[in-house]
Amino acid sequence: MDIQQQKSLNVLVVGDSCLDIYHYGTCDRLSPEAPVPVLKLSRTERKEGMALNVKRNLESFEIKVNIVTNHQTITKERFIDIKTKNHLLRFDTGESCKLNPYTLLEAQQLEYEKYDAMAIVDYNKGFIENSVAMYISKKAADYNIPLFVDSKRNDLSHYNNSIIKINAAEASKVVAFPKNYELIITKGDKGAYHNHVLYKTHPVEVHDVCGAGDTFFGALIYKYTTSKNHASAIKYANECARITVMKSGVYALTKEDIKNVNIC
Repeated sequence: MDIQQQKSLNVLVVGDSCLDIYHYGTCDRLSPEAPVPVLKLSRTERKEGMALNVKRNLESFEIKVNIVTNHQTITKERFIDIKTKNHLLRFDTGESCKLNPYTLLEAQQLEYEKYDAMAIVDYNKGFIENSVAMYISKKAADYNIPLFVDSKRNDLSHYNNSIIKINAAEASKVVAFPKNYELIITKGDKGAYHNHVLYKTHPVEVHDVCGAGDTFFGALIYKYTTSKNHASAIKYANECARITVMKSGVYALTKEDIKNVNIC
């Protein structure tokens, strides 16, 4: 189905966000004070990450997105050697402080019935409390709206009636799942696993995996909402994430990227 036909889609995204900062440069020598590389800075890029990056990817499909996210700033700074594409250092600020939570009272004010899909991006920073997770899950079931969850928690039992997307490392740490759910496990360059089937992806030259999970998640939401087919959505999301890892930094799909997605 052509994206031009999807302009009326309306998606709610609730979750933690951050600011991603990338410092790019070259390393030609080691520091005389310690055996560490000296980065000669050439440029700096700032991009919104986590839930806000999911929002950007959804908007690439011309979807109207309403986002509920934190106002406190979590910052992730990365220092990258342009020549080798190596990440030399990541420096995080705001990680040690729990975010002010999104309250149940606030969640009860949302008009859930107007959305075609809902997504929770839960990095376990304290923004989404259990009561809110349970309430949104119930509302999704009440209105028969697909609920997508991308979570770093090891207890996912509060996300009932949902499509859960986690990576293989996260899946190995989960101690509890909800009663009713669909599970999609992303496995990097191997593809994604769902319902005993591995949906393989084609190998590419990887430049940066940052944000690839957000792209997969956004594409999954778009394709499943329009097709209601898990297999088609996973294949499509695989191809979209494949485009992202060939780019540098936290990358959101462009209209040209989407035109070139081929899952045949």
